[in-house]
Amino acid sequence: MNRYRPRTLALELAMIAAALVVGFPLYVLVNLALRPASDTSSPVRPTGSPTLENFTHAWQQGSLGGALANSVLVTVCSVVIVLAVSALAAYPLARVTARWSRGTYLLVLLGLVLPFQLASLPLYQTMRDLGLLGTPWALVLFYSGLQVPLTVFLYAGFLRALPRDFEDAAMIDGCTPLQGFRHVVLPMLKPVTVTALVLNAVAVWNDFFTPLLYLSGSAQQTMPVAIAGFVGQYVTDWNLIFAALVISILPVLLLYFLLQRSIINGFAGGLRG
Repeated sequence: MNRYRPRTLALELAMIAAALVVGFPLYVLVNLALRPASDTSSPVRPTGSPTLENFTHAWQQGSLGGALANSVLVTVCSVVIVLAVSALAAYPLARVTARWSRGTYLLVLLGLVLPFQLASLPLYQTMRDLGLLGTPWALVLFYSGLQVPLTVFLYAGFLRALPRDFEDAAMIDGCTPLQGFRHVVLPMLKPVTVTALVLNAVAVWNDFFTPLLYLSGSAQQTMPVAIAGFVGQYVTDWNLIFAALVISILPVLLLYFLLQRSIINGFAGGLRG
């Protein structure tokens, strides 16, 4: 029989404190997003007369419809390319034991160490020469290369923990390595795939510096850049900013709720591995 011990009470209090630390900024965010501009009381004070006008004004003044479409386009295309390339690259790097495989793997991981800011100028010149500046495809190309090292690292670590028995059986039955990967290995990669999907999607969706650099001077913009446009030199409407932030957060929350079970299983499987 489990008894309620002082240690259990301490753990519960610690979890409640952690929940309050995480929940308080969210409360302030939603509270100010629903507050009329005429209400200048403390952000902590609950809004007495909530309104949805801030969301309407933010959507119209910030052109958030186009920015949201661009963010979705860039995120979906980038994540699909990154997952496909990384899974196909990690499979031979994890299974082949030759010296070149280890050297190539370490070369890929070098992308985790080198900051991409060092290559900002040559990358910008390359995008200019390709005629991609001012288009979302410049961001897709950039993220497709930037996020591969981390994703390859995740896939390779997961693949090394998988037994090769099923693959060997598929080879005996006449499957080629590519067919064995597609029909046998890929379904077993679902936990790490969902984990990599979420990590990459959040990183691409929330990035501010790269869209600001490659889309500067054009009508195209992503959600972080559009939200930053509400900050003026002399006047800043914080209610509209917080309303725009809520709109920007909703797609990420929707993705989490749709994949919640798979995300938890993916992280739990990674911890067990």
